[in-house]
Amino acid sequence: MAPRFSMVPTKMPLLGKITLEEAFQPPFNMEAATGTNIDMYVYKERAPEYLSGIVNIKDRVMEARTTGVGYTVCSLTVPGVQGETDPATAEAFATRSNNWIADQIKAYPTELGAFGAVSMHNPKQAAVEMTRCIKELGFCGIMVNNWQQAVNDKGERTLLLYDRPEYDVFWSTLEELDVPLYLHPSAPEAQILDLLYKDHPYLIGPPSSFAIDVSTHVICLITNGVFDRHPKAQLIVGHMGERMPYDFDRTHRWLEQVEKPRGMAAKKTLYQYFQENIWLTTSGQFSTPVMNYCVNLVGADRILFSVDYPYESYQDASNWFDNMDLNTRDKLKIGRENAKKLLKLGKYKDSDAPYHQ
Repeated sequence: MAPRFSMVPTKMPLLGKITLEEAFQPPFNMEAATGTNIDMYVYKERAPEYLSGIVNIKDRVMEARTTGVGYTVCSLTVPGVQGETDPATAEAFATRSNNWIADQIKAYPTELGAFGAVSMHNPKQAAVEMTRCIKELGFCGIMVNNWQQAVNDKGERTLLLYDRPEYDVFWSTLEELDVPLYLHPSAPEAQILDLLYKDHPYLIGPPSSFAIDVSTHVICLITNGVFDRHPKAQLIVGHMGERMPYDFDRTHRWLEQVEKPRGMAAKKTLYQYFQENIWLTTSGQFSTPVMNYCVNLVGADRILFSVDYPYESYQDASNWFDNMDLNTRDKLKIGRENAKKLLKLGKYKDSDAPYHQ
């Protein structure tokens, strides 16, 4: 399949790139994947590659090797554990999924890592499974597919957000383990799907709903004081910040001038949280103007290269990044050095490859 981007690489590719948002679906739970409605999430021409790559871990290794990516972090695709409303089912799915990907990446120790999946129904149990993922399975961190879908005491579907006090045990454990949490999008909750998207299905996913849902959750975490109670916690947000950077000024001024006087829990400024606690990735957002804007806004030290495989291709992402006009220092930071530090990676494929544009 020809890449959607027709550019031919003209600059020296950066070897040893690290990519952090690369999805998998265990073959034992395919009914929960996007297999029946992939047209909402996958470019039509990528459907065959998606259907193969989402379960065949070797596919991403082959793509990575041809595009200068040295290390790929694998993560459970949407809706994953967060789509399971029953706590016991969600916990069992997380454990089995983590064991499956741990077994898959063993064959590629210098090229593949993983983010663990956890059920967020019970924060204490989530902390236990997170600890197992990091200490026993050797994972790089945790990824959750946005808010946890659940059923309340009345039998009604609801959403669990992680800014509530009972989740402090989860955030404290994240700090103690010194690993990041990746907050990834998921499909709209059933009630919202019926109310808002029933007549507007073209807004589901990348065009709109993903960014709206994740950015809302992130702002909840900030304004309800999660990062004040847990100042060492590190949160990764994909797709160049899920549109949040473009509202920075307005959001910042409103929070400072209106909400803090009203008693908002957040003590620092929006800018400080994005400089101390939040990271952006390039997943699925291959735009040089957007990159330049975010570098100017939050700095190259807080941006991480990513692809969004198999929804997107390594080739498209790498062709864009390797050919982008960006100074060597910042390209190295974004392409691999920031992720090395954040994930505490040792030596991996091409981790120290020389680079000169």
